[in-house]
Amino acid sequence: MRIQIQKWGNSLALRIPRAFAKETHIENNSIVDLNLENHHLVISPIDELEDFSLSSMLSEINDDNLHESIDFGESVGEELL
Repeated sequence: MRIQIQKWGNSLALRIPRAFAKETHIENNSIVDLNLENHHLVISPIDELEDFSLSSMLSEINDDNLHESIDFGESVGEELL
């Protein structure tokens, strides 16, 4: 299918046909992954946003990725110790 790229502000935009959006479950305001592979644009839907909360990230720490404390020297501001 050929579609026309159009200017949108300082960027370029393309419209995703309804059939393509329905097939890939892309809706208005969906977040997608955009990559450049061998000079081709590849747009992939993301099923759900990753959880980047502190508790989620801390739960990923284990013996294999835990590192020793690093001494960065004395405080130079109002850092919490």
